[in-house]
Amino acid sequence: MSQPLSLLLSPRRLLLLALVVLAAASIDYLQWHKRAYFWFKQQGLSLAERQASIWLPGYRAVLQGKPLAGLEDDETSGLTYHPGSDTLFTVTGKNPQLVELSLDGEVLRRIRLTGFADPEGVELVADGRLAIIDERQRKLTAFDLADDALSIDAADYPAVDLGFADAGNKGFEGIAWDSRRQRVLLGKERSPLGLFSLPFPGEDGAVGALQPVPAPNLFVRDISSLSFDARTGHSLLLSDESQLLLELDGEGEPVSFISLGSGRNGLGRGIEQAEGVAMDAAGAIYIVGEPNLLYVFKRKARS
Repeated sequence: MSQPLSLLLSPRRLLLLALVVLAAASIDYLQWHKRAYFWFKQQGLSLAERQASIWLPGYRAVLQGKPLAGLEDDETSGLTYHPGSDTLFTVTGKNPQLVELSLDGEVLRRIRLTGFADPEGVELVADGRLAIIDERQRKLTAFDLADDALSIDAADYPAVDLGFADAGNKGFEGIAWDSRRQRVLLGKERSPLGLFSLPFPGEDGAVGALQPVPAPNLFVRDISSLSFDARTGHSLLLSDESQLLLELDGEGEPVSFISLGSGRNGLGRGIEQAEGVAMDAAGAIYIVGEPNLLYVFKRKARS
């Protein structure tokens, strides 16, 4: 009769075996092997290719973990930049609100959201309208926001059904406006994780079919938020579980990435639960992370 493995190995070898198993599980969960492969591939990009991209390795944190005053009991998610007001907008899920922020994280106003169950993403889309995705209701709602608006009622605007009725709390969280192709980009958190596109809904809510965007080489565990850079035609993809920010080209292929972990890219502490990303007109990158903290990354001068 064969002996149990634990009887054949010494305690020291058993410990070593356990460490190997744990390391293998960590590599698979965080996809370190894919991350390492792409890191080496990233180093091979020419100067011209880097200058034609967002090139995330050139960014460093210049503002870290600034609390969003008055939002301590809420859960911020999603982020977008509004060039008309030179401000940011985010949404809160626990007490549904649309919140306007200055670029240095001062809360400028709060707008009550009625009829929204779980707002997870917000984006400035065509014609200056704002669009909010409700993960639990699986809907996209676009509206004009007046300067003196105190509330927005979802019932007053047509909504787009995003499907995936069984997604639960693993539905759409990321949204970005692709101004080059006049379409909305959507990121499904997971199960299945993926990118999708949707022709922009008009005032009557009429849209085309939701289409998958091929992106087979993503090395992230989830998708928390998206942003689009019209200058390069590239997108930013934020992953909370992987603590990564990725740059994707127009075909959904990774171009560059940075870690949001402690001690990386100018961060004193890692960003916990990164939930929203946006880029302003000057190329600065903004990230909101729970518990309601703002981070700002800026690129060093290019030679």
